[in-house]
Amino acid sequence: MSLAVLAVGLCLVTSCALTDTGITTTVKAKFLANELVKSSQLEVATKDGVVTLTGNVDSEAAKNKAIELAKATTGVKSVVDMISARMASGGGDAPEPDRSLGETITDAGITMSVKTQLLDDPLVKGLEIDVDTRDAIVFLTGSVGTDAEKEKAIQLAKGTKGVLEVKANLTLLKS
Repeated sequence: MSLAVLAVGLCLVTSCALTDTGITTTVKAKFLANELVKSSQLEVATKDGVVTLTGNVDSEAAKNKAIELAKATTGVKSVVDMISARMASGGGDAPEPDRSLGETITDAGITMSVKTQLLDDPLVKGLEIDVDTRDAIVFLTGSVGTDAEKEKAIQLAKGTKGVLEVKANLTLLKS
């Protein structure tokens, strides 16, 4: 964690937050330095000072903290919230339902199948889309260039064997 704090400090000292790249770097460093926000669950993109946060986090508290940290970053004009907070389906405090080893393996298989289809399709830029599966519900997070690409990605995911539902948090990039 001290490396993340150093990165934030260095970025603030050098005023790198004034460019889109600097803003993105600073927001990511803030996430890395925060215990509640898991930086690996979120993607940060900045365009003209507008930060777009996409991903699937474990709780509403983590989502709110991520938005708060991004908004408090120098140079940020606004924050677009494309974060989905997972909800526990059981009565416990766990952010994700208990799953058997078989369910976990099935979800991993669905994720691999969907990702493979996205990468193989000529219309979809599969490298720009993160795929996560929980209880056969597929979460698509990332950026697409067109509405057609977005619809094709959702169609491919829905058509994958074992998928019960698709939740798409796909941001349309403006040219």
